[in-house]
Amino acid sequence: MTKTARVYRIEMLIKARGHVSFRELLDELEVSPATLKRDLEYLRDQLDAPIEYDRFLNGYKFGAEFRGRKHELPGLWFSERELYSLLMTHQLLSELDGQGTLSRHLQPLLERVHQMLGTTDAEAKAIVKRVKIISPARRPVPSKFFELIGEALVKRRRVAMRYFSRGRGEVGQREVSPQRLVHYRNTWYMDAWCHRSEGLRRFALDAIEDASLLESRAKDVPLKQVEAEMDGGYGIYAGAKTQWAKLVFEPQAAQWVSREEWHPRQRGRWLDDGRYEIQVPYADATELAMDILRHGDQVRVVEPETLVDQVRAALASASARYVPSTNSPPLRSSISARH
Repeated sequence: MTKTARVYRIEMLIKARGHVSFRELLDELEVSPATLKRDLEYLRDQLDAPIEYDRFLNGYKFGAEFRGRKHELPGLWFSERELYSLLMTHQLLSELDGQGTLSRHLQPLLERVHQMLGTTDAEAKAIVKRVKIISPARRPVPSKFFELIGEALVKRRRVAMRYFSRGRGEVGQREVSPQRLVHYRNTWYMDAWCHRSEGLRRFALDAIEDASLLESRAKDVPLKQVEAEMDGGYGIYAGAKTQWAKLVFEPQAAQWVSREEWHPRQRGRWLDDGRYEIQVPYADATELAMDILRHGDQVRVVEPETLVDQVRAALASASARYVPSTNSPPLRSSISARH
């Protein structure tokens, strides 16, 4: 057992039992008395663990002066999920503070995350520098709007906003009751009850041109209803009524697609010829078609026919923009090449 494993084991035993004798620790750790003494000294002197010996109990416990105060040993490393979550949280919180208006709210959280990444400030910064999270096509949100939406969520208040609908190319006034925030593919969205259309809608926060907090109380929609109506579709496109798409990937692309999650409810299977079939639900084909197109000639849409027609039309339109000259050599597709 390594030293790191031993010190974590010592603290876990004390927390679980309240107090542990020297003999019990020796039996659990299977080390010499000298090694155990060094481990206890290391916990107290180097890691500030509030461990003391109680002669009456004849065991080691956490000192009375530390009651009610949470003590955690610093993490030396994390699982993939834990490391990604910590660094992503750190990055998101840092990016939200681009204009400085959120510092007073975010700094305590940033400091807490920083402490969890290492035993010292220098170590935490070193870990952050050694792990890179790439966020392509990020759409920043003005911090004043993010803070306003957050306040509306907490206080359950309505928001009046001037919103740019990119699909229609129109700017309109909306009054909404925010229900939750959604972060998807480096973009922030708000699921809200729209009082103009009398239904749940999803709004991109970076498309808000102006907003104000209203005094009127927000309409509360049960979270289960929000999830049922907003989470059934593919990607960011909401919709409770869905249909299923069947896609077949060529062997080259199948190596990666078979390991990807396109949708929580997807169904996938290997075909006898080495291709991979995946079925995913969708309410709006816009984002699904985009993901299909990025695989070029390595994927074929099998059904439904409406999706087949949509992808075929997009490919034909794109191909028409690249009419080769008579002297140009034939092109070979390399769109699916990955590392």
